[in-house]
Amino acid sequence: MRQKTLAMAADQGAGFEQYRRPTKRDVFLETMEKIVPWSHLCEVVKPYYPKGVGGRPPVGLERMLRMYFVQHWFNLADVACEEALLDSTALRRFVGVDLGRERVPDGTTLLKFRRLLEHNELGEQLFAKVGEILQGRGLKIGTGTIVDATIIGAPSSTKNKEEARDPEMHQTRKGKQWYFGMKIHIGVDSQTGLTHSAVVTAANVHDKHALPDLLHGDEQRVYGDSAYASQKDLIASKAPKAKDFTNERVRNRSGEIDEVKRSKNRNKSKIRARVEHVFAVVKRLWGFGKVRYRGLTKNATRAFPVLALANIYMSRSRLMAQVRP
Repeated sequence: MRQKTLAMAADQGAGFEQYRRPTKRDVFLETMEKIVPWSHLCEVVKPYYPKGVGGRPPVGLERMLRMYFVQHWFNLADVACEEALLDSTALRRFVGVDLGRERVPDGTTLLKFRRLLEHNELGEQLFAKVGEILQGRGLKIGTGTIVDATIIGAPSSTKNKEEARDPEMHQTRKGKQWYFGMKIHIGVDSQTGLTHSAVVTAANVHDKHALPDLLHGDEQRVYGDSAYASQKDLIASKAPKAKDFTNERVRNRSGEIDEVKRSKNRNKSKIRARVEHVFAVVKRLWGFGKVRYRGLTKNATRAFPVLALANIYMSRSRLMAQVRP
């Protein structure tokens, strides 16, 4: 146990702020502190993390992982994350920084940590580890999968050093609107609403092409919107026992609407809508509606941990019930 400094005591409100009450941020961070499996996630990164032999000691692995998650939760750039820690006592307390003894890890340190995860493809491993832990805690993968994709926008401007758009991003049309960027394709369990598989592609890749990679193989039902209609062969290639419950196209070539198909689609959509809860957390709550980096690899390294954290967040009530008082 380290002796508390005045800075740490002030951060913890030890008699200095008598009338302070917990904010929503405080409650959120306290919950994440309890339910995120820190030791297991650190074990994923530990084999690749610098040992600090013969040089400057590295920042503690768990501290960097906490800072990295703060960056995702509050949609912060590297330098902005450093400044947020300097500004917020709640964030410093969560990350474990005592300004009376040490500096906040700077933006460059966070950048190097991100690149470490990227170069070793650790984003996917963190996502897989969280899924494994949640299954071990009773959140089993069922026999139904909901598939869907969402567009993550990218800058279409050419006013940059290369005078060109990101070559790995592409444009696609949705309705009458054109979008430029990438897509996140996900497979969500129809019972728990948790993501069990994900694929990142350019925006011009049709939703159906990622379909086999989104199924775990033991499905009995597959749900999806009309973009996945008439894909029974693709579904059977990965999940031979699965029945196709994707939405059918209700408008025929003459423009008439089949009311029977529309009614069936509405019933299917009551289950299919659960996939939108994941996108609401990722895009609306945590701000991943636009890319922050150039290239698919860097943004995929961001996407997989964000989906893992979304699974934890969406399971928070059940996980908190399992936490020992």
